[in-house]
Amino acid sequence: MKQYLLAVQYDETQPETDEEMRAQMARTGRVTDEMKAAGSWVFVGGLLPSHASTVVRPGTGTTTMTDGPFAETKEQLGGFWVVRCDDLDQALAWAEKCALACGQPIEVRPFHDIPEA
Repeated sequence: MKQYLLAVQYDETQPETDEEMRAQMARTGRVTDEMKAAGSWVFVGGLLPSHASTVVRPGTGTTTMTDGPFAETKEQLGGFWVVRCDDLDQALAWAEKCALACGQPIEVRPFHDIPEA
């Protein structure tokens, strides 16, 4: 089975209330439970806002570290699921459920196939 990343594209310009966040977490929790029951779930994680990030950039033999996101955009990675699916269609079906549950766009991206040793 192939693994897919279902990435939540969170719009940081639209802050949520605590009540909205709790309702979203309940809905996404139900989708995660459904993934687990179906044997598709691998891992799930929510992320702190982008201002909590540190970006490490390579230079010529050195690195620089700066606070905040690399991309200057209102949409940032807000969380993700890693799922195991038979094919892209199955991953897209999970992504649709995730998008409805969290109310945010979901990017679906396959992992590279890693040959078994």
